[in-house]
Amino acid sequence: MRIGELSRRTGVSVPTIKFYVREGLLPAGELTSPNQASYGETHVQRLRLIRALLDVGGLSVAGIREVIVAVDDPERPVHKVLGAAADRMVPRYEREPGAGIEEAREQVAELIAARGWRVYPDSQASEALAVALVALEEVGHGTFTEVLDTYADAAERVAVADLEYVAHRVAREELVESVVIGTVLGDAIFSALRRLAQIDASGRVFGGAT
Repeated sequence: MRIGELSRRTGVSVPTIKFYVREGLLPAGELTSPNQASYGETHVQRLRLIRALLDVGGLSVAGIREVIVAVDDPERPVHKVLGAAADRMVPRYEREPGAGIEEAREQVAELIAARGWRVYPDSQASEALAVALVALEEVGHGTFTEVLDTYADAAERVAVADLEYVAHRVAREELVESVVIGTVLGDAIFSALRRLAQIDASGRVFGGAT
């Protein structure tokens, strides 16, 4: 198909498609003449993945490029690809951590060890959790850590569901893409579900109108 049809099928403008090609997010089409290129279903699927990561996942173009590089690397284990996608979703805090950051890091390390999670000790997710715990302490809600195990239980169940979803994929390309989508868009889905559950729980606990 020509670039115009690719644009119509995906809802992505022609200039944006050309931008994605220049930025290395989308492979170039196959040249059929000096001024014409042909695109296939792989381009359609890749564009849909890019838009999902951008619009729903909230990733930057640079972040998407890192994920795409990982997806397209046949030598990179699927586990590493998952890590590349997950790291882009973890908040990165600009300000310096509070005074209790070392204690919070120890608490996170103890939680990881107690649950037997096999993660890198200096992972971005571990640091983000430690920074969040410090922030809770700073605003006077340090006791929120009492429900940390409950959160961890829920996180484990969701993680298992994520991987069970992709487990039946056979081709590496399908498996990798499913892992990325499950990681990035799964976060958006889980966040929305949590908000809905909170609204319901608030009504049940504190009463109020339907």
